[in-house]
Amino acid sequence: MLIGATIFPTDETIGIIELARALEDRGFDSLWVPEHTHIPLSRETPWPMVDGELPRYYKRSLDPFVAMAAAVSVTSRLRVATGVCLVNQHDPIGLAKQVASVDHLSGGRLLAFGVGYGWNVDEMRGHGIDPARKRTLLREKVELMKALWTEEEASYSGTMVSLAPSWQWPKPVQQPHPPIMIGGGKAVLAEVVRWADGWAPIEGPMPVLKLKVRMAAMAEEVGRDPSTIAVHVSYATPTHENLDTYVDAGIDGVAFQLPAAGAEVVLPLLDRLAPLVERYSPATRP
Repeated sequence: MLIGATIFPTDETIGIIELARALEDRGFDSLWVPEHTHIPLSRETPWPMVDGELPRYYKRSLDPFVAMAAAVSVTSRLRVATGVCLVNQHDPIGLAKQVASVDHLSGGRLLAFGVGYGWNVDEMRGHGIDPARKRTLLREKVELMKALWTEEEASYSGTMVSLAPSWQWPKPVQQPHPPIMIGGGKAVLAEVVRWADGWAPIEGPMPVLKLKVRMAAMAEEVGRDPSTIAVHVSYATPTHENLDTYVDAGIDGVAFQLPAAGAEVVLPLLDRLAPLVERYSPATRP
């Protein structure tokens, strides 16, 4: 099982370069970074995680692709992932170029192109997105991106986005493209089974293991082998008992949540987590 870490990197947290080096030195397999382009002051949409004020780091998070590029530039083994990229808030042609460039420059170390529909309606509207059509829009944008990654002369025609015959290089190192994982809970399972390579749930608000069983049944109903759907769990509780449960359930990877804090807080925490990484991560085994 792959062991990673997830953090909201900001201008106030441990530097992404220092963090990437520290993770690799301690045997971690991956670094997952989220995305929020901006937080409108209207605050129309409540934070879905817990009651209370939206944490400060949502307003200050780095661009995930710049952060991932910095991380892979100073490491040789650490893999990176978006957890998650808000695809609808991007032009898909430019986003396809960003994803392929990170995978190309890292030598294929983009572990997952994690994608999500988003929860902040205010943020979506700032990008001109109709929240009622966000699911169709995301799927079509990803399909357009797949065409650019896999076809020499790519084109796409959807109900909401289209692409005239076009060239785009570099192609991703990973073929046919980096794994596409959808973040979310029960509401995203049908889409995961329909067109994604994996599922990226969050421990705590989502009964991950029960939903994994449900997803497997849904896959079998449509003739898809459930083993072709990778599952990576974010915000995993870092205990032997919890990780043993995930190993027994066939979970492919987990990511521990790191606080949006400075090096004086994060580095000692990584030292405390290192024994778990050594026990469970394949990268630390002979």
